[in-house]
Amino acid sequence: MGTTEITDYLRGLDAPLRETGEKLRPIVDAGLPEATAGMWHGHPTWSLGDRPGQRPVCLVKAYRSYLTFGFWRGQELADPSGRLVPGARRMAAVKLHTVDEIDPALFTGWLRRAGELETR
Repeated sequence: MGTTEITDYLRGLDAPLRETGEKLRPIVDAGLPEATAGMWHGHPTWSLGDRPGQRPVCLVKAYRSYLTFGFWRGQELADPSGRLVPGARRMAAVKLHTVDEIDPALFTGWLRRAGELETR
């Protein structure tokens, strides 16, 4: 059910956010193949527990002019690019305004490391 809800969430966004989310999603799915994807607190989340929000790893959340691609333990991720911006607690995120701002190799590295942090 969660993947259908994520699809509906992304389809409901205006362009270019919809295109950005649709390009980002397969990168997240591939980077966290063991994760449970679903809606949690109104936005897509990938978690390592049996249900969304149980041991959350990352999220995608739409705002008016950008998507936030965030990590619950993002401040613990190595980020030589400097793109991850620290947030509350241990979180960090990158704001994506267009599909051109997606870096598959960089994001895959973040996803793998974030997943490893949750499995230790």
